[in-house]
Amino acid sequence: MPIARVGGLSILTRCLAARRAVAIPPPFDARTWPQTLAEQSVTITSLVPTMLVKVFESHPGWSAPASLRALLLGGTSASHKLLTRAHQAGVPVITTYGMTEACSHVVATPYAERHRATIGSGQVLEGAEVKVEHGRILVRGPMLMHGYWGQEALAPRAWFDTGDLGEFDPRGYLHVNARRSDLIVTGGDNVYPVEVEHALETIPGVEAATVLGLPDETWGQTVAALLVADGAPPAIDALIAAIAERLSPHKRPRALAFVPQLPQTAAGKPDRRPATARACGLIPLRYPRS
Repeated sequence: MPIARVGGLSILTRCLAARRAVAIPPPFDARTWPQTLAEQSVTITSLVPTMLVKVFESHPGWSAPASLRALLLGGTSASHKLLTRAHQAGVPVITTYGMTEACSHVVATPYAERHRATIGSGQVLEGAEVKVEHGRILVRGPMLMHGYWGQEALAPRAWFDTGDLGEFDPRGYLHVNARRSDLIVTGGDNVYPVEVEHALETIPGVEAATVLGLPDETWGQTVAALLVADGAPPAIDALIAAIAERLSPHKRPRALAFVPQLPQTAAGKPDRRPATARACGLIPLRYPRS
């Protein structure tokens, strides 16, 4: 993780607080990362989901070395498929949720559950307060920023609206459904990209998916998807049938494209810009009337 971003900087601050050594490797390369991890006997490391996906793509049989006690996974939601694969490879995953405004993460998987392939971003950390109101995630605590430069400071003990959308499950695990800017509103219905991505990734022949909204004069937005095939791409008719079985009509992609790899931002997060999707050669999908 680059130390210019809060996720990378937090590695340094945590190690300073715990009086632990920091291993600073060369720029991330999925082909050499497992070797570096083993050679330096790294005990705790931090990645975004895309980086871990690339590790498994480069080393399909890779399993975690005995020295690795925890792998922090954050920056964006990890798919069920990735978490399952990591669990099968013996990777002790701690999923996290946080932001620069809160000095890194405020939610994480309990350490004792890192080998259990737990779904969700984790539970609220000690010292932080997190709640969900009307589907929006709010944060409060001493780690929160004073405010944005050039704007009025936050009131003491004020709740900070993260702009993200999510929910707590009965176990107290936070599930982040979408960044506010990622939410798709089509015909007045809300569509969470992560939910659609998880459904698409259960279809045989689909390895990974990124979902986004395209502007539309009639619907406001329509759902589109970029897919990475697992081997030969499934036939369009079979794909349409599989999507219809898994998703309600307003959540179904109306256009898609198969791509060699999913586009990413400079931070390693999914690139959901409409221009990026259009450049991939989207094809329209038509579903039978139900």
